[in-house]
Amino acid sequence: TKVAAILRGKTKPTFTPHVDCGDNVIIINAAKVKLTGAKWDQKIYYHHTGFPGGIKSATAKEIRKKRPSSLLKKAIQGMLPKNRLGRVLAGNFRIYDDSKHPHNAQNPDTISF
Repeated sequence: TKVAAILRGKTKPTFTPHVDCGDNVIIINAAKVKLTGAKWDQKIYYHHTGFPGGIKSATAKEIRKKRPSSLLKKAIQGMLPKNRLGRVLAGNFRIYDDSKHPHNAQNPDTISF
């Protein structure tokens, strides 16, 4: 939720609901994400291919095995607005599975959660 608030710009005194006034966010070590309880096996993510009968499902454990960053991406996008502004804000964050990222030249500030 903190990432979504930073993306929206809610931490700034100049927050405006209909304007992209937030910051860009870089998330590292996405492979180390943890879920509580039995959510690794019980939480199911769905998507539709667009073809008749094309509903697909995967557990959190299966998604983590293929691409761990997509778990965080789905969670953060679910916290953003479901409109054009939300699609713009979804382009303002990058997720990396380990601690290496190509954005050192921008001198990012570190925020620990």
